[in-house]
Amino acid sequence: MVHKVKAVVVRAKDAPVSVETILVPDPGPGEALVDILTCGVCHTDLHYKLGGIGDEFPYLLGHEATGVVSAVGEGVTEVAPGDRVILNWRAVCGQCRACAKGQPQYCFNTANATQKMTLEDGTELSPALGIGAFAEKTLVAAGQCTKVDEDADPAAVGLLGCGVMAGIGAAINTGEVKRGESVAVIGCGGVGIAAIAGAKLAGATTIIAVDIDENKIEMAKSLGATHGVNSRTTDPVEAIRALTGGNGADVVIEAVGRPETYKQAFYARDLAGRVVLVGVPTPEMQLELPLLDVFGRGGSLKSSWYGDCLPSRDFPMLVSHYKQGNLDLDAFVSERITIDQVEEAFEKMHEGKVLRSVVEIQPATQTPPAATATATATATATAGASA
Repeated sequence: MVHKVKAVVVRAKDAPVSVETILVPDPGPGEALVDILTCGVCHTDLHYKLGGIGDEFPYLLGHEATGVVSAVGEGVTEVAPGDRVILNWRAVCGQCRACAKGQPQYCFNTANATQKMTLEDGTELSPALGIGAFAEKTLVAAGQCTKVDEDADPAAVGLLGCGVMAGIGAAINTGEVKRGESVAVIGCGGVGIAAIAGAKLAGATTIIAVDIDENKIEMAKSLGATHGVNSRTTDPVEAIRALTGGNGADVVIEAVGRPETYKQAFYARDLAGRVVLVGVPTPEMQLELPLLDVFGRGGSLKSSWYGDCLPSRDFPMLVSHYKQGNLDLDAFVSERITIDQVEEAFEKMHEGKVLRSVVEIQPATQTPPAATATATATATATAGASA
């Protein structure tokens, strides 16, 4: 059966988004159909809208989401109908050279749904990051679903699906922040502040937030930063060194993605320290550093893609920290909006007014016919037999 649901689509580069009816098929082998509960409005969706990621319009936007599995296809054992899940864009294959080396967090062959979602006229949609979750329902590879506890606020924990995980993972996974270390984060948007929360969770004792916006610096302090530096008025390299005994930070996380701020991160770290790039640069950007400085300062220069996370490991662990009060994911939810307010949310995000706007999706009004109920029951039985 094909499900008719409402979803947010962008049809052309830099065009305004629109709420349209799309067609979502029942899951095939290895796929899962998910009823979306919440979806954060992420910078990546804006990049899709602006044509900064590709030109495979129309795009079905949204990817930072929680939902409930409503049906699964043949061979699916990871999840079953009724499971509360966070969606992810790293569905590991288990077979590529990264997985074979025991490093599935770097999987080079992640999976997406094989079938296509479409507009009513049959035009195929390109789902953002293989998810497309500004929708009442979406179709994903079953491996893109990570089961989590049902008693956590979906709007908060859903942010682990992208931006918050990218920041926390940049600190914990990529930067390998250790207890008692010093950390500086340059750029205090959603990802940067998440990196600060990750550094606190890892046990860093000096955590320095650097930004040009005092409001963002104060927000960073509320989520774990011990010091703030306004780089509009103060040299951040000198300030970070002054706050770390004149040496520089053990780990500096660059969450802007610009050559100028990367150089600041490079020179603001201690000898043998680590620099982590989690800010996303644009294709034309070039970086120039004296090679002798790269050699002489030692340490490591790393990039962090999705926080080097393994969703099956990291999502449940971080949800547990949230429930225990160790990780304040609620603070990242600036506002809760409806599906028809995504365009306004992009404007607020661009202006730096919010950490995250979160779309709360109302259940689809369509009543599934008996055939759909039968198909779901069959899929459930198949999953149970496979397990």
